Amino acid sequence: MTDRQRTDLTPPEPESYGGPVEYLSQDDLRVPTHQLVTPDGEYDESSIPDLDDEAFRDLYRWMVSDRVFNRRMVKIQRRGELGTFGTTRGQEASIVGSAYTIAPDDWMYLGRAWTAMFMRGVPMRDMILFWRGIEESQQSFAEHNSQVAIAVGAHLPLAAGTAWGMDIRDADEITMAYLGDGATSTGVVHEGLNLAGALEVPALFFCQNNQYAISMPFSEQTGANTIAQKALGYGIDAIRVDGQDVLAVYDAVMEARERVKRGEPVFIESVTYRLDAHTTSDDPHRYRTEEEEQAWEENDPIERYRSFLESEGLWDDIDHDAIVEEINDEFDAALAAANDFAERDVSEMFAHVYEELPPELRRQLTEFEQFLEEHPEAYDYIDQRPKG
Repeated sequence: MTDRQRTDLTPPEPESYGGPVEYLSQDDLRVPTHQLVTPDGEYDESSIPDLDDEAFRDLYRWMVSDRVFNRRMVKIQRRGELGTFGTTRGQEASIVGSAYTIAPDDWMYLGRAWTAMFMRGVPMRDMILFWRGIEESQQSFAEHNSQVAIAVGAHLPLAAGTAWGMDIRDADEITMAYLGDGATSTGVVHEGLNLAGALEVPALFFCQNNQYAISMPFSEQTGANTIAQKALGYGIDAIRVDGQDVLAVYDAVMEARERVKRGEPVFIESVTYRLDAHTTSDDPHRYRTEEEEQAWEENDPIERYRSFLESEGLWDDIDHDAIVEEINDEFDAALAAANDFAERDVSEMFAHVYEELPPELRRQLTEFEQFLEEHPEAYDYIDQRPKG
C-alpha cells in the first residue's frame, strides 16, 4: 500500500471550522497548454527537444506519410474498395509527435492513429485489410504490440490491465492508449482511468481532442473546460498540449513517459482538429461552418513544422515531392498485396481465437467440413466478403 493510499484512510481535517460553505470550482484551476512553436513559427531555441537533424527530418516524413495514406484510403473507399474509413488529416502532429516517443516493447492501444502503427513496423497492407474487415490483420498488429479499437473507449480497461501486468512483472515498458474527446464521455473510460489511478500502473493515456465526437462538439458533450482536468478526479496528473505543434507533443509525451515508467500514470490532452469528416460516411458541413474549418486549415501542423525546419536550415535537405512519391509507391504495393490476399476457407471461422481448438469447436469444424464435402453445391450460397 502506498503512502497516498494510507492517508486516504484518515478522517479529513479542514483548515478551519465555521464560516460559509465553500465551493471547489474548475474556474479556480489553471490548465496551461504546452507549446514550443507558435502558429507563426516563432520559438525559443533553448526549449526545443534535443533531437539530431535526421530525427527532425524523420518527423516531417512521418507527418507527410500520415496525410498521403489517409488521402489514398479515402480515394479507394470512394471507388468502392473499402466500406468506410476515418481519416486523421489535421492530426498529424498529434499522432506522430506522440508515437515517436514509444519504445518497441511498449504496448499501444489505438483509436484514430494509424500512422503510429506504421512507425512500429505494421505494413500498410494489413491496415487496408483491417478496413476491409479481414481479421488476419489483427495478428499482424499484435506482433507489433498494437491493437486498434473501433468501439469507442472500450480499450481503456484493456490498457490499464496490460499496464497492471507490467507493474506486477516490474517491467521497464509502458502501455499507451490513444483515445478521442468523445471517448471521455463514456463509462468504460471512467473504469479504465479509475483502475489506472487507483493501482498506480505504468499507463499513459493520450487523448486527441479533435473538437468533435462525430457531430457532437466538445463544448456540448461535457461541462468541463478541458479534458485534462478530468484526470485529476482519478488521482492522475495531466498535461495539456498544443496538438498542432509536433515538437511540443513529442516533448510532453517524452517527459510523461519517464514519469509513467516510475509507475505514475499520466493523462495528456492533445488539442487538435479533425479537418476531414469523422468517416467517409459523414458530412461535417451539417454541423460545422466553413469559417471554422478554414481557421484550422490555416493552423496546419505540417506547415507549422515546415517553418521550423526552414528556420533551422533543415528544409534544404528535404525533398517533399520525393517523400510523397515514395509513400504513394508504398501504398500502391500495399494495395496490390491486399488485392491479392487469398479468399479464406470456411475453417477460418474457427481460427485465431484459441491456441488449441476446444473439443466442441473441433467437432463443429469436422461436421461442417464433412457437410461441404458431401454437398459441394453449398458453396454457391457461401459469399466471400468483397473488397469493399
